[in-house]
Amino acid sequence: MNESILARVARGDAKAVRECIDEFGGLVWAIARRMARTRADAEDAVQEIFVDVWRSADRYDPAQGSEKVFVTTIARRRLIDRLRRSKMSHLHDSEEALEDVRWAEPGNAGEIAIEAERAAEVVARLRPEQRKVLRMGLLEGMTHSEIARATGMPLGTVKTQMRRGLIQVRQWMKIDAPTKTGEAMP
Repeated sequence: MNESILARVARGDAKAVRECIDEFGGLVWAIARRMARTRADAEDAVQEIFVDVWRSADRYDPAQGSEKVFVTTIARRRLIDRLRRSKMSHLHDSEEALEDVRWAEPGNAGEIAIEAERAAEVVARLRPEQRKVLRMGLLEGMTHSEIARATGMPLGTVKTQMRRGLIQVRQWMKIDAPTKTGEAMP
């Protein structure tokens, strides 16, 4: 079996860096363009995202998901960080933008669509207050304190709802693989 692109990037393989850009550039650009306010912001974000991918490549674990999911997660996190820094209160069409990720690049619809649809189905099974807190935190990039202010919930309740919601989603999606002692990995 061939070594993954990210494993080769982590080793410092210059050819793998080019392959990484070729493989995931369209996907990253589509996500950045949908979530950034301007084209220039999207271009800057794409550069930051790929720098973050290169720095994080050694943390990629195929057992936790595909390379596309890994890169998409980094892209989403970097864009949320950028939005927080610019003090924007809401992502530009955040939910629609993340729903459209699966259509961002020809040929990636199968893998991303299946994982996105599965995640959406699992999240839909959560209690309404957990769904709301997760949506505000993950899609809108709000902090726990911002969610507490917006919902009127106590800060501790927001943190508890977020934590329990994420734990439940991980369990239902079987994300945390058991260790040799039978405990879930952190």
